[in-house]
Amino acid sequence: MATMKQVAEKAGVSTSTVSHVLNNTRIVSPDAKARVQEAISTLRYIPSAVARSLKNDRTHTIGMMIPNNSNPYFAEVIQGVEDASFQFGYNIILCNSYDDPKKQAAYVRVLLEKRIDGLILVASGSDSALTQLLADEALPKVLVDREVAGVAADFIQADHEQGAYLATKYLLDLGHRNIACVSGPKDLLSSRDRVSGYLRALKEYGVKFRLDCLVNSDFTSQGGYDAFQQLLALPQRPSAIFVSNDLMAIGGLCAASAAGVRIPDQLSVVGYDDIALASFTTPPLTTIAQPKHEIGGVTARALVERMLDHTLPFKREKLPTKLIIRGSTAPFTAA
Repeated sequence: MATMKQVAEKAGVSTSTVSHVLNNTRIVSPDAKARVQEAISTLRYIPSAVARSLKNDRTHTIGMMIPNNSNPYFAEVIQGVEDASFQFGYNIILCNSYDDPKKQAAYVRVLLEKRIDGLILVASGSDSALTQLLADEALPKVLVDREVAGVAADFIQADHEQGAYLATKYLLDLGHRNIACVSGPKDLLSSRDRVSGYLRALKEYGVKFRLDCLVNSDFTSQGGYDAFQQLLALPQRPSAIFVSNDLMAIGGLCAASAAGVRIPDQLSVVGYDDIALASFTTPPLTTIAQPKHEIGGVTARALVERMLDHTLPFKREKLPTKLIIRGSTAPFTAA
């Protein structure tokens, strides 16, 4: 790989002149500039981003931490972040914590060492190490979907409470009264918000909540499969289930099929997220659509605004969700 010194030698100029051409930090004669640019092209010289960042105190790089890249929901959020960041002239370094708080803290430390200009974090829980790393108010950061205790930052999420309310209300309007809920991990704000929306709809319709109809799981297909097995084994089996994400709902459809339960004739199912796969399940999954790409775009723009002016008031934004009706739901019919 060519060096700046080799470029300077080929162009017949000093290394400082090459640096000025690259960074546009001083006027260089047109002839010298042309020779430098020709040498760069001939030698295929690639400037060191690290060296330039040390000089300019900017890397035009954003770090992004997600909990699980196997979840299609995050893939669409990432695309929204990348599209918006690219328009603003920023590159993305993506890290995956695999829902491990210790790995999450380690990766955040690495990103900070890489001198990122800002951080987007979808947290996997929190610990003292992460809180300490994020305590630096000079670091522009945006939290998505999941807050971190003790960390002041911009916060972007979908309106999960309203989305869960819409899902449960739709099932109630279909005549279902024995409606179960498969939630995500208890410690996540998004999980608690969805349970709140589910409970609000039940209360609004005068339906008594059954504790055995609420199952906490882990946002994975296997978790959904296991949760459905538990619910389908109840003496008073639910006629409908609201599931807090599509991956768990897809696992649940498999569990229902294995148990000989017909969807939607014997059991209606509503998911949450509207991942691409939801249209291709058997039957296609009724779900709550999150504006995933928009969440990513809004997040990236919020971070760029924060990087430009750290004195702005912290932003808390909720984006609306909507019900997508497909083939996994039907009006209640008594057995």
